[in-house]
Amino acid sequence: MAGDRLSALDTAFLCLEGESTPMHMGAVVTFRPHAPVRADRLAQLLAQRAARLPLLRRRLRRERWPLGSASWAEDPGFDPARHIEVHRLRPGYEADPLATHASAWLSRPLDLDAPLWRLRVVTGLPKGGFAVLLKLHHALADGAGAVAVAIGLLDEVPAARRVRGPTPEPAEPRSTVDILLDEAGAAIGKVTESAGIASAMLRAARPYPISRIAGRASPSRKLGMVRLSRSDIRRIRSAHGGTTHDVVLAVLSGALRDWMTNRGQPMDGPLRALIPVSLRGREAERAGGNLLSGYLCELPVHTEDPVRRLREVRRSMARNKAAGPVRGAGALPVLANRVPSGVHRLATRFAGQAAPLLFDTVVTNVPLPAVPLRLDGAAVHQVYPVVPLAPHHTIGIAAAEYRAGVHIGLQVNGAAVHDLGALTDAVTKSAATLTHTC
Repeated sequence: MAGDRLSALDTAFLCLEGESTPMHMGAVVTFRPHAPVRADRLAQLLAQRAARLPLLRRRLRRERWPLGSASWAEDPGFDPARHIEVHRLRPGYEADPLATHASAWLSRPLDLDAPLWRLRVVTGLPKGGFAVLLKLHHALADGAGAVAVAIGLLDEVPAARRVRGPTPEPAEPRSTVDILLDEAGAAIGKVTESAGIASAMLRAARPYPISRIAGRASPSRKLGMVRLSRSDIRRIRSAHGGTTHDVVLAVLSGALRDWMTNRGQPMDGPLRALIPVSLRGREAERAGGNLLSGYLCELPVHTEDPVRRLREVRRSMARNKAAGPVRGAGALPVLANRVPSGVHRLATRFAGQAAPLLFDTVVTNVPLPAVPLRLDGAAVHQVYPVVPLAPHHTIGIAAAEYRAGVHIGLQVNGAAVHDLGALTDAVTKSAATLTHTC
């Protein structure tokens, strides 16, 4: 069915897949149970719930035409239990055994000939806690879609009561000529919009050296997990303005500044982050796949004063929001979605190698529901999302606001970043420094 065909953007994520560039998203979710847990029982429960989610039953089917296209087909032998593993952590010398284990597990690519997801239940955490690790290919869903999958695996939460508005008046009938004129106008508008995005990307591309924090692609991955206090973030917002995301970007700017200074790297200008933006509010009819645009935000690592860094971030994000999510160089996912799939098969890998010409890192904000979440009655304690690394990128950052914390997942190229602990410490220090200015 045409409706099951991968979009051009979904195909682009599939084409970026490689041994050194696995294109799956991930998450590390920790739980605090009230009683001892059985890993096999949790695995069976997750398998039962996964079987009810249509997105997880899909596998890729290559198409001969159009050239380079693919579609989703239900796996005839689908068995969710094959995608779910259990593991018990053993005492070791690692400072954070869960992060070490999750790093190794997340670094392994998914099997493209099977449904593109895996789960692992990890027990042996302090105080009887356990974790669930998730990886889900970016071709299958974007961040919002991944959250929907995760919610479907957890205990059911009460649905928010909806207030019914007035019943809309029926639309007036329209002539075929009016419909054709509207479609022609929309097509012309898309061509103009696409040309504007392409022009903005060319203007935004930077000359060599492409990035101060770029590195050689490697299959090695390391994961850092940092929890910030949500009350501290609110204090900063109250004192200096901006959104929670603005404050997090300012904190990350300060952390990257300290980390780069310790590595002897120059502070002669900002870094640039790609901020993914969901377009699902505009095209809510699609349940899966990617509905994304993006902003390019300058991270003022060259600015010493933490309050001034926040102001510069706020100005950069305000300019992006004023322009809208389908304008500017950051809207490259929109442009990618308008390129034929066959072109992605030929050119995406080359285009991915050029990603550092436009941005140095990805910083994504993962929206979570503001309600308590549980699995088999055990409360969710922490949620650390993980974003894949583009070719030559050494750091990918994802943040999720849940209950009393803002949880930041830092995935790095393990061959290029040997001091991940210094970076995670720098995030905590940067947040404390900005809090002390309130």
